[in-house]
Amino acid sequence: MSITIKDVEHVANLARLELSEEEKEQFTGQLNAILNYAEKLGELDTSGVEPTTHVLPITNVMREDEPRPSTGVDKAMRNAPDEDEGQFRVPAVLE
Repeated sequence: MSITIKDVEHVANLARLELSEEEKEQFTGQLNAILNYAEKLGELDTSGVEPTTHVLPITNVMREDEPRPSTGVDKAMRNAPDEDEGQFRVPAVLE
């Protein structure tokens, strides 16, 4: 499969892009190069390769979920630009 200038024009139209003739030719060449590379990868024999999500054998990299004390109201309010009775005050969104 190869990309034509007409394909690039169609996608540009869908994306509401105005492309010059130079850009259309450039994108056509770039997209065809990508497709050729994908075809080349498809030729590889991967029958003996197990599917993986990571290159390295990583299990769980998350820390243990352990309870710990929360930040106090006074400490949290030190970062608030505006505060009212221990609550963050923000501009109204609705009228």
